[in-house]
Amino acid sequence: MIGKERVIWRFDPLIITSSISPRELLKKIWNVGNKLKGYTDKLVFSFIDVKAYRKVQNNLVKETMFFTKEDVENAEASHAQRIEIVEGLQKIRSVWKEQGWNVEMATCAEDINLESYGIEHNRCIDGELMKRIFSNDKELVYYLHTLKWPERDMFGELPPIPSKTKNVKDSGQRKACGCMVSKDIGMYNTCRHFCVYCYANTSKECVLKNALKHSDESESIIE
Repeated sequence: MIGKERVIWRFDPLIITSSISPRELLKKIWNVGNKLKGYTDKLVFSFIDVKAYRKVQNNLVKETMFFTKEDVENAEASHAQRIEIVEGLQKIRSVWKEQGWNVEMATCAEDINLESYGIEHNRCIDGELMKRIFSNDKELVYYLHTLKWPERDMFGELPPIPSKTKNVKDSGQRKACGCMVSKDIGMYNTCRHFCVYCYANTSKECVLKNALKHSDESESIIE
């Protein structure tokens, strides 16, 4: 309904467990992808970050029946496992291309350089994508170039877009993040979907405690 260029397929975070190997992850991506042909032209993936988030480690052990502390420490894919997954994705994309589906692949906030595999760094808040999709909105395009809303002249004309584009990367995000300047909606310790891998919630108890302070008008956003 809205166009496949506006739909980005996310398959992440990629996590390794005793029952989920790189091969098993590739099977899951293959199965999901075969159902998404024609609905999107882009797959974005990332590898799980556990060691950087203490609350994620605690929740994985506390909220699941099969994660031990040792499992959590081994959840991040090794370099060899990452390359195995990437090479598998490369083969999957080749098959899909032969079938007429030329899907683009990109990583989210990953330092690893995979350009030799045809995999780029993604920008979730992607100014370049918005320029293409909303090219008729001249004011928005100007803003995406300059981070300033244009002022029309006395004849109602917009100023020309500067030839040099301003650096619009969000400085508040991780170094490997390619997102442009943006504002997140919501707040920490409020989402009641209770996904096990979530670095926004400290614990289920904390969320439920905060929920008592607010009305039930919204499931996920608390003002």
